[in-house]
Amino acid sequence: MELIDEHIAEFRNSALRDFSGSPPWELTSSSTAIVERLLGGLGVDYAVNGNVACHLTSTIEEGAILKGPAIVGPKCFIGSGTLVRGGCWLEGNCILGPGAELKSSFVFGGSKLAHFNFVGDSILGRGVNLEAGSIIANYRNEWADPTISFVYRGKRIGTGAEKFGALVGDRTRIGANAVIAPGAVLAPDTIVKRLSLVDQAVPTSSA
Repeated sequence: MELIDEHIAEFRNSALRDFSGSPPWELTSSSTAIVERLLGGLGVDYAVNGNVACHLTSTIEEGAILKGPAIVGPKCFIGSGTLVRGGCWLEGNCILGPGAELKSSFVFGGSKLAHFNFVGDSILGRGVNLEAGSIIANYRNEWADPTISFVYRGKRIGTGAEKFGALVGDRTRIGANAVIAPGAVLAPDTIVKRLSLVDQAVPTSSA
């Protein structure tokens, strides 16, 4: 199942290329180990403090909290009040605006969380934009059994994971205060309208 390669065009050319062909929820559930591994291959153009590495061209505002392992690539901006935790990797030219929270996720080049966003256990392709207040949820609090499954191309996919947010294709736009429910695959160039809910736990015809 090569979902990631279908949705992120340059995945095979990225630092994560060794994981090509893996289901996205396997990457997010192993994010801590993966980011720790990637830390060992960074060049001298990174400032490393413990298991947090930030490229020398990136800006981290005062008040941002980065809990390792974490890698912040070139020319990123992380605003005041932002929280990064649980094993995160930012490829480059990414923005995490004030008050955003990123957890156990991989974010490809040029993607932006405007401000007051939550993105958990997800993979964001290149050029993805989340407007203010939009979130990608990662846990089915409303289910007795929170193990995540969802419908994709007419077939139900079981992840075996209790936490998984979304695989978000390149150049997707998510409007302000929209919610992506746990377990979602968004095709490249998807537009999610403001205040909307995307929930792929059930077929669209039954929603």
